[in-house]
Amino acid sequence: MAVMEHAYYASFGYQVTSFFAASSRYGTPEELKQLIDTAHSLDIVVLLDVVHSHASQNTEDGLNCFDGSDSCFFHSPPRGEHVLWGSRLFNYSSWEVLRFLLSNLRWWMEEYRFDGFRFDGVTSMMYHHHGIGKD
Repeated sequence: MAVMEHAYYASFGYQVTSFFAASSRYGTPEELKQLIDTAHSLDIVVLLDVVHSHASQNTEDGLNCFDGSDSCFFHSPPRGEHVLWGSRLFNYSSWEVLRFLLSNLRWWMEEYRFDGFRFDGVTSMMYHHHGIGKD
């Protein structure tokens, strides 16, 4: 499961609203750090399940319409919408978006000492068809 903060419980953390916050559903930030430190003491590598392929479409607690537009972090609709997931798709051609996402990865490594990443929804990052209906 993804551990970044999310508003929609049924998404299991895959509709992120706050990329720089650990979900309070699993304990405090200090408890997450302690869990990772304990894993490291047992020589266990800890990977963060990263959702940089899409984000929550929420406007009150997410990035959607952050600056009042629908394209600050995301492609404009319809390209910027994932119809099956009900979420927004990042605009990777934007330097600011890339800096945001890369700084997010660095922050999790430095703040929580994650060892690496598992990227969710890679087909939506690579293909306009999102891998839907393709074998």
